[in-house]
Amino acid sequence: MPHIDVQHLSYALPDGRVLLDDVSFRVGDGAVAALVGANGAGKSTLMKFVSGEWQPHEGSVVCSGRVAVMPQFIGHMTEGTVRDLLLTVAPAKLREVAALIDECELAMMESDDEATMMRYAQAIADWGEYGGYDLEVVWDVCTMAAMGKEFERVRARAVGTLSGGEQKRLVLESLFRGADEILLLDEPDNYLDVPGKRWLEQKLRESSKTVLLISHDRELLAAAATHIVCVELSPAGNTVWVHPGSYRTFHQARRERFEKLEEMRLRWDEKHQQLKDLVQSLKVKSAFNDGMSSRYRAACTRLEKFELAGPPQAVPIEQNINMRLRGGRTAKRAVVCEQLELSGLTKPFDLEVWYGERLAVLGGNGTGKSHLLRLLALGGSDPDVEHRPVGDIVIEPVGHFGSAKLGARVIPGWFAQTHIRPDLTGRTLLEILHRGDERRAGMPQEPAARALDRYELAYAGEQKYDTLSGGQQARFQILLLELGGATLLLLDEPTDNLDLASADALQTGLDAFDGTVIAVTHDRWFAESFDRFLLVDSDGSARETDGPVWQGRG
Repeated sequence: MPHIDVQHLSYALPDGRVLLDDVSFRVGDGAVAALVGANGAGKSTLMKFVSGEWQPHEGSVVCSGRVAVMPQFIGHMTEGTVRDLLLTVAPAKLREVAALIDECELAMMESDDEATMMRYAQAIADWGEYGGYDLEVVWDVCTMAAMGKEFERVRARAVGTLSGGEQKRLVLESLFRGADEILLLDEPDNYLDVPGKRWLEQKLRESSKTVLLISHDRELLAAAATHIVCVELSPAGNTVWVHPGSYRTFHQARRERFEKLEEMRLRWDEKHQQLKDLVQSLKVKSAFNDGMSSRYRAACTRLEKFELAGPPQAVPIEQNINMRLRGGRTAKRAVVCEQLELSGLTKPFDLEVWYGERLAVLGGNGTGKSHLLRLLALGGSDPDVEHRPVGDIVIEPVGHFGSAKLGARVIPGWFAQTHIRPDLTGRTLLEILHRGDERRAGMPQEPAARALDRYELAYAGEQKYDTLSGGQQARFQILLLELGGATLLLLDEPTDNLDLASADALQTGLDAFDGTVIAVTHDRWFAESFDRFLLVDSDGSARETDGPVWQGRG
């Protein structure tokens, strides 16, 4: 019976800070456990321990069954082929054999000597022995389900031609159809469109596999998770609390737990004070009455044992994120598109977005939504100097016909869905804020630290951007938009990696933002807060709808 058993796991960061302290939980046979908690609390780290990729400093992890892992950043792959993408979630031995086959095939292009031919023949034999051909049969089913084509027809297709959602769907198809009994899924719903998310919810409900997943999609958690494993913040090291029910009852149960912990701590403090008062009273009395000495010593022993046992668990730290998105006044017409056609993706369409409006761009994966945001982030078809994007980010050009223009004083600020920022890679957060860029003034260390603290990133100030979790990278991107003075926010799936508290803070920040917001989203809760909706359908048409409509490919 496949299960996951984590017992008394502890882990300290290289700088000495305890990240996880005495973490214990169990995921039973066929259960779907959702791992939730603040960004940077250690969810992905805990997942690495469960997978065996990392080893904890203390404690143990036991998985009774074959384990398959889907990393958080599946969907970011830009190099390689569809076959390479599927190999990322294949057994390690098959990945090794596949790499050897590729190496031999390249070598034979240069020289077909006997030694290379023998290595190649042995690699082909190993591929069959370790189940490679059986796996290709599964892959054929997966590519038909996700892409509508046989594996042999798409195996050499560049993975960069697939959208993030298409990559995720293909990998998930492989995992659910594979022989592995335990699935570890880190943000499996990211990049999926709404039909894809509903498909994932159904797969999780129907599958007999034991699943541990990380997700911030409340709709998915409510529909599929059988219990919730919550990583709670603590100065002494984050701990875990397990809610043995669905996400629908999680918040109420957590509030009741917090109330109980507060009551227990209050009672402990009262008892502690009573014992200290008793000891002090008996100490005074024993000074004048030898007969009270024994009672005084007994009271001291009682107090010592009480303090040695320690207080009950402290109430976990609540998140407090404050996003101050300011913006500024612009021309009445912030964005004007006339007969705009995204090459190979959409038919010509017209669009006007007025100052202060919130426009949600909806549709399936691969329909061109992100391309539209990138075009606007570049400043449109023929950008003026004032329309250059905020920051040093390099944005790939977007092939198009027709025109897209930004209004006067419109300064675009782009939130990249994949969080891939070469301009930030290898630099610490404090260094990035200190140096500034062409539109963002540099900040002294103290103001920079205060800004990071508002986003609960102060403790990560000396970390490099590329070492942060997906949610921390997302929060930092939003901070740069705040500091850069953008008046047009172009948000590409901003809530994908944000924890629930951060998503709420983002919504509050957008409500107060003095400017225009255009967002691509598949977050059903987030979309409800917008006042206009543009549906980019799978047939290439783009039209406005009265409310959120989930159609398109995927």
